[in-house]
Amino acid sequence: MITTSFTNLVGASAPIQLASMPGISTPELVAAVADAGGLGMLGAPLMSAAVLEGVLEQLSERTKGVFGVNFLIPFLDPACLSVAARRARVVEFFYGEPDADLVERARAFGALVSWQVGSLAEAVAAERAGCDFIVVQGTEAGGHVRGETSLLPLLSQVLDAVRVPVVAAGGIATARSLAGVLACGSGAARMGTRFVAAAESGAHPSYVKALLASSAADTCLTNAFSVMWPGAPHRVLRSAIAAAEALTEDVIGEAHYFEQVFPVHRFSVIAPTSTTTGRIEAMALYAGESVTNVTSVQPAAAIVSELVAGAERLLREAVG
Repeated sequence: MITTSFTNLVGASAPIQLASMPGISTPELVAAVADAGGLGMLGAPLMSAAVLEGVLEQLSERTKGVFGVNFLIPFLDPACLSVAARRARVVEFFYGEPDADLVERARAFGALVSWQVGSLAEAVAAERAGCDFIVVQGTEAGGHVRGETSLLPLLSQVLDAVRVPVVAAGGIATARSLAGVLACGSGAARMGTRFVAAAESGAHPSYVKALLASSAADTCLTNAFSVMWPGAPHRVLRSAIAAAEALTEDVIGEAHYFEQVFPVHRFSVIAPTSTTTGRIEAMALYAGESVTNVTSVQPAAAIVSELVAGAERLLREAVG
């Protein structure tokens, strides 16, 4: 296994962080990544404090690895924050200006705190706010995208400007890309699209099938899927936009999320999970540019093992 500033800080044995994809990063997937040595991340939007408490208790029983909880600032429930900070190794925030008060509240319970950023200014502000590490997201990323700069230029800027460990995010799905960001000085890579096709993923089978058939050119950065979260750019498969534009009805399906059931409106931000019904092809099929390298469904442990072993070999060859 590769030891880095990130693995030492969080107590992981693999420099990999699972992206917190609500409904897709199931407790099973979070635990599987944690068991494989990475940092498993659970997305908490629209989850009540009681439900989150139960899920985190199950995770504690399911895995001896490390896991965290991600909060999207526009959907942050303060009651959930205190639950996560008591039970998870990491509390992570995204899509808002770094807030020292939130960081302090999470750290007061003993959690490490990270902030996912999309600019140099945001990264500097996150360190100043007291974050233990920072996730730097490039525009290659799938799902919601914070900044306007591709990963490597932004990553280089941030690594020169901050002292806390940095995790690279956006377009990473292979051993070679993992080795690349580690060689740049990152402590880990954050990956989502590759794990949407993990065996433990909660993604709808039709969503996974679409990913397996796609390449980077089939994705685009857009504001199309904005119902429930207007003005938040995101990267999806182009086919999903075309399919949604071809429909006329407002409600195109139904989504089940823990104890809640939601109607899926056309151009909703909700990604289709295995329990979602309706016009799956017209829903938010989030995909990063790394989708080119998503070619099969594998157990999460096999993905982590392949990535780490391959990156270790490449880094060794580069200096040998």
